[in-house]
Amino acid sequence: MTLPADLPVVDHHCHLSPNGEGVEAARRFRAAGGTHLFLTTQSYTPGPIVRTEVYEEQFETTDRLASAIRAATGAVVYVVVAPYPVDLIAAAGEIGLPAAVDLHRAALDLAGRWVQEGRAVALGEVGRPHFPVSVEMAAAGEEMFRYALGVARDAGCPAVVHSEHLDGSGVLALAHLAASEGFPLGKLVKHYQKEIVPLEFCTGVVPSYLARRETCTQSLQEEGPWFWETDFLDDPARPGAVLDLETVPRRARSVAERAPADLERLRIPFVTSVEQVYGIRPAVEGGTIR
Repeated sequence: MTLPADLPVVDHHCHLSPNGEGVEAARRFRAAGGTHLFLTTQSYTPGPIVRTEVYEEQFETTDRLASAIRAATGAVVYVVVAPYPVDLIAAAGEIGLPAAVDLHRAALDLAGRWVQEGRAVALGEVGRPHFPVSVEMAAAGEEMFRYALGVARDAGCPAVVHSEHLDGSGVLALAHLAASEGFPLGKLVKHYQKEIVPLEFCTGVVPSYLARRETCTQSLQEEGPWFWETDFLDDPARPGAVLDLETVPRRARSVAERAPADLERLRIPFVTSVEQVYGIRPAVEGGTIR
């Protein structure tokens, strides 16, 4: 059994780089059956970022990649931008923590403007380091996370969260933090979620599941919204990490082959969740990707 002709196949979170495969990785994604990508910015140059202008160029590079992918493959690409939370640590080592906080705040404001101008659909990745840091750095990171939620709230867009691993209670605590900042629940996405979050803990937080085989199988039994992602890094030093960009289309085809009764549930991560969280409805109509 094949996938329905009108079914989009969406990777909710990946990175591509002009220093890696770039457009060629997107060609592989399309050849495997993928149709829509959420392309999240990343640093394309080595070393700490210590000037806002570098973030401006970084976001522009992401935008150029998105345009090149659309032109070369016909895929729909949604751009997601923000300063990476861990950038704060590297910058503080170069220019001191107060200046690094000011820089991070300015970069978040820049990301918010991109959303308001229609150049991006969300702020991401925002959040906190995924490893232990000093008390002072943790406090600064938490301040910047709350500031990011405020920027996304005011821009009227989702926020895609990078953090340490969260279990159900951690996801619930994340929802409470967002609510305390007046952030609209249901627009907060926990990226790189490795295990299924029970529905009772998902109030206001949408999991984006790493598309490993077992997690994909389990997630199909869950009510939405939720997403599948590869977090593909496009790093020549780590080929295929975190998951290869062909993974989400492969998982979708596997459902068609092994569990055809679940085929319609693929519309949860690929259509209805995107519409519910982003206000965008991915579609394939008459062979045209929209």
